[in-house]
Amino acid sequence: MEPDLLGPPYERHTIDLGSDDEGPVIATLVRRRAERPTGRAVLYVHGFVDYFFQTHVADFFAARGWDFYALDLRKYGRSLLPHQTANFCRDLGDYFPELDAAARIVRTEDGHDTLLAMGHSTGGLIVSLWAHARRDAGLVDGLFLNSPFFDLNAPWFVRRPLAAAVARLGRRAPHRVLPLQLPTVYGESLHADHRGEWTYDLAWKPLAGFPVRAGWLNAIRTGQRRLRAGLDIPVPVLLACSTRSFRGSKWHESATLADAVLDVEHMVRWAPRLGRHVTLARFDGGLHDLTLSGPAVREKVFAEVGRWAEAFLAAGPTPDQPEIPRMRR
Repeated sequence: MEPDLLGPPYERHTIDLGSDDEGPVIATLVRRRAERPTGRAVLYVHGFVDYFFQTHVADFFAARGWDFYALDLRKYGRSLLPHQTANFCRDLGDYFPELDAAARIVRTEDGHDTLLAMGHSTGGLIVSLWAHARRDAGLVDGLFLNSPFFDLNAPWFVRRPLAAAVARLGRRAPHRVLPLQLPTVYGESLHADHRGEWTYDLAWKPLAGFPVRAGWLNAIRTGQRRLRAGLDIPVPVLLACSTRSFRGSKWHESATLADAVLDVEHMVRWAPRLGRHVTLARFDGGLHDLTLSGPAVREKVFAEVGRWAEAFLAAGPTPDQPEIPRMRR
């Protein structure tokens, strides 16, 4: 491990993933150790147009004895190299090698006996598919999915027939840029330079995102079809999302109280396809990343995660644990 850009107590480890058609590929595992470790760990996986910066999430788990790990996937954030297409993949299974490597580091090298995988948005879809594919390996003991990307946020015709046509294009011309522009509403609701309270690198998480490419959309559609056909994740799953979605492309104050990226009803609809033991929790006023919601909402989110982990992962609170921490500025 070497020092991370977040400063102490954060460290990072570069995972060498060889090369692909664009050249060398890496992923980055960030670690924040608990002062009083309990043998438990969290592995966090970010969403699309994202990377790990949510130090208050790490602080919450560390205060309860969980060592916290966050994986910047290949071509995202810390792992994005100058020669690479940002946030691009051809298949969501491309991310399994860095997830396997991260789990090995957490369990074998660092000696943890309990691992909770936590995925946000696209990361929630990825870790679900990975947990299903590795279900016989015993790599994870539970999943916490924060607003997972289980379906395209579009009318039926776009989600199905049109998406199928784009998928065919994605196989022939994967780097083709599609005429899809992500609205800036969600980014504006987050960043402190606009209407939010959080500070992060806009080069790695730009307000309008990165270009949407046909190959990436095909990978997403393929992964979502696998999920909707039914997975067999054998460990407990907590799926959390907002109670409502914001559908506008221009700013409105209601965007601060809803998921401004995905349709939350899709998450609710497809949650039962994850496995046999799924808990659903919805939060009024929650943003797309529930942990970046307003203080009252995120306090409820953390409280729910704590109760769920105590009930299903035998993860009770540590003595004299402090109040729920806020993100460092």
